[in-house]
Amino acid sequence: MSPDRDEGPDESVAWKHDGVRVIAANQLDPNTAQTPGMDRKAAINFARVGAQKLWAGTVHIHADAKTGAHHHGSLESVIYVVKGRARMRWGNALEFTAEAGPGDFIYVPPYVPHQEINASATETLECVLCRSDGEAVAVNVDIEPVEKPETVRWIDPTHPHG
Repeated sequence: MSPDRDEGPDESVAWKHDGVRVIAANQLDPNTAQTPGMDRKAAINFARVGAQKLWAGTVHIHADAKTGAHHHGSLESVIYVVKGRARMRWGNALEFTAEAGPGDFIYVPPYVPHQEINASATETLECVLCRSDGEAVAVNVDIEPVEKPETVRWIDPTHPHG
């Protein structure tokens, strides 16, 4: 039986190797689910640190780029804008829109079809992304986007050259 959190740490756990983890900026993993128009890199997930209930990483959207329509299944997502200007479109026809800038947070509920857009024609949009599970689920949706996505080569572990 595991100890109650209020009772303190479990003395049998090897905290040196199973405790706090620091993932250096140059050690982020690009081998994650991708959506055309953006590059995701994993920092925290099950494969990297054993995370059971969350996924965290970065997402960069190139200047003037637009993703295809997608959703993240049953996962909740939080996006924190570090640099640049994000435009979000969402809804069954991507009919709703809002913008966010540095320091702003964006919440995306489960199954909401959405499109991320870099509102700047000259600056990369840099964000931190967190999801409510250890996997990075990305389901591309066949919706005609209001703002047409850029043509971007599909990159995943089995098709590293597009």
